[in-house]
Amino acid sequence: MRKTTLPGLSVRTLWNCLFLLLIAVSASLAHASEVTLRSFSSRAMGADYRYTIYLPDGYDSGRLRYPVLFLLHGNGGNENNWLVDGHVQATMDALIRQAKVQPAIIVMPGGGATWWVDGNKDQAETALIKELIPHIDATFRTIVAREGRMIAGLSAGGFGTVSAVFRYPELFVAGAAMSPAIYSPTPPKHSSAMRVAPFQKDGKFDQASWDRLNYTANWESYKSRKIIVPLYLNSGDHDTFSIAYHSALLFQKLFEYQPKYVQYRVVDGDHEWSVWRETIGDAIKYMSGFASQPQEVKP
Repeated sequence: MRKTTLPGLSVRTLWNCLFLLLIAVSASLAHASEVTLRSFSSRAMGADYRYTIYLPDGYDSGRLRYPVLFLLHGNGGNENNWLVDGHVQATMDALIRQAKVQPAIIVMPGGGATWWVDGNKDQAETALIKELIPHIDATFRTIVAREGRMIAGLSAGGFGTVSAVFRYPELFVAGAAMSPAIYSPTPPKHSSAMRVAPFQKDGKFDQASWDRLNYTANWESYKSRKIIVPLYLNSGDHDTFSIAYHSALLFQKLFEYQPKYVQYRVVDGDHEWSVWRETIGDAIKYMSGFASQPQEVKP
């Protein structure tokens, strides 16, 4: 594992790092949570895999193991989006302080435009599931079990969340897909899904690739596993990509199969950060209701 250093960083990344430093300094005045930028070498991606990690108050001085939330950004995003635009550190600090959720670790990986799947270019699902999760468990004091692991994301990250839950229900105790870009059968023409590498062949959107990677391809397999993962869904009521409709389709499937373990919220807003920033706390509270409390490290 390597901590990121400043030489060679892009201007945008440098500003993000400086912003994170300001967040950490200001947060230390009121809260003791810690946010750091880390990386490790990913064989699946053939590059360094960057992530930002939130460690709750007491992590450094204590001996507890914590549940972990893997929090995914949207298309073209990076490991800083949920902090800079989503204000997740302040939200999580407040939830813990008010005893609305148990303390937890939050891991925010940088996935770019991969949509978190093993698509037609990058092996992003493999990097997330087979590399990042074991790396986090080996590096930090996590609860290395299903009851200690949650996953959530927005837009393309919501797509990746639903995909991960349906393909690996044995890994996650709960999930949250916020404005998930789970279009069925086909993405709208103005969606970035029509233009990104995971779903393209010969430089054009490939419907067969979309069908193979969308949640609909894994629905029957998920049900056959008989491992229920509670799932929180939401959407803005006037989302430009009609995600309220597509999320409702998924909600109905889940409600018929696991009626006590799915929630769907439609809130005021478009496909925008105000929706995700204002509802991430609600999503975390839902998931935390199924996750383990922090545990003492066994000798």
